[in-house]
Amino acid sequence: MIPARVRFIPASWWLVISLTLWATRAGAAGNAWARTRPAARDTRQTLLSGGRIRTYVLHLPQGREDQPSLPLVLVLHGGGGTAAGIQRVSGMNQVADREGFVVAYPQGTGWRNITRGTWNAGGCCGYAMNQRTDDVGFLRAVMDEIERTRHTDPAQVYVTGISNGGMMAYRLACELADRIAAIAPVAGALNYAPCAPTQPVSVVIFHGTADQHVPYKGGQGAAAREVRIDPPVSAAVSFWTTQNRCAPAPVVDVRGTVKREQYQGCAQQTDVVLYTIEGQGHAWPGGQRGWRFGDAPSRELSASEAMWAFFARRRR
Repeated sequence: MIPARVRFIPASWWLVISLTLWATRAGAAGNAWARTRPAARDTRQTLLSGGRIRTYVLHLPQGREDQPSLPLVLVLHGGGGTAAGIQRVSGMNQVADREGFVVAYPQGTGWRNITRGTWNAGGCCGYAMNQRTDDVGFLRAVMDEIERTRHTDPAQVYVTGISNGGMMAYRLACELADRIAAIAPVAGALNYAPCAPTQPVSVVIFHGTADQHVPYKGGQGAAAREVRIDPPVSAAVSFWTTQNRCAPAPVVDVRGTVKREQYQGCAQQTDVVLYTIEGQGHAWPGGQRGWRFGDAPSRELSASEAMWAFFARRRR
C-alpha cells in the first residue's frame, strides 16, 4: 500500500522530479570537467587567437620540467569534451612522465559553456565548424608559444585526438605538414578537403569496427549527434599511403582482436600504420571511458603507448 503522505503528489511535481533526475544523470555522465581537474602541477595557459581568449593545459614531465629540447605532443578532446577530460581518458600524462615529453591539452570552443568544446575539422563539428573557428591558427599558436617558453624540439611535434579531435589531427597534417612530424587519430575520420600537405607526414590510426559515432566503414553514425557522412577508415589509409608514396601492400600482424597493418617504404622515412580493433566502439584503446555510459575501451592495446612508440622514432 502506498503511504498517504506520497499518494497525492501533484502531477506537476512528478515532472519537476523527473527533469531533475534526468539532469543529474546527464550531468554525472557527461561532466568530465567536474570530475577531472588538471593535476596540481599542470598549468592552465591562455593566449589570444583569432580575437578569442583560448586556453590549454600544459603538462611537463615529472623531474624534467626545465629540460630543453623535449618532444611535444598535442592531445585533442572529442566533440563536446574538455582538455581535462581527455587527460583522464588518454592517460597520456603517465606516458609523458616515464618517457620524457611535454603534453598540451588544448580546449575547443562551444556555444554556451566554454568548458565543453568542438574543433573546426572541416566537415565536423558543431559550433567550431559552424562559426568557422580558426582552430588551425590556434593550435599553431599553441605550438609556437610552447616552443618559445619551454624550448621544445620543433622537429618533434606530434598531434593526436579522439573523434572530432582525431579529425582535427588529420586537418593539421593537411595544413601544417611543415610543423608536424606525425599524427595519431583515434576514432576519427579524414573529412577535410582539399587535403594538400606540403610534405609527407607519418600517420598511425586507431579505430574500432563497432564504432557507432564515426563508423569504421564510413557513413552516418547511428549514435552521431549530427547528420554527417564520414568517409571510411580505408579512405584515410588510401590517401596517406598515396600521399607518402608507400608500398601498396602492408605488413600485417594480428594479435587477438587487434590487427596492425604497416605500410612501409614511404617517402622521407615516413610510415602509415592502421590499428583495427575488432568489436571496439567509440573509445580510446587502453584508456578510460569517455563518460559513464560510454563505450568500453579495448584492453588488448594501449593507444597512448603504441602511438608514443611510433612518434619517438620519427622527426620532421
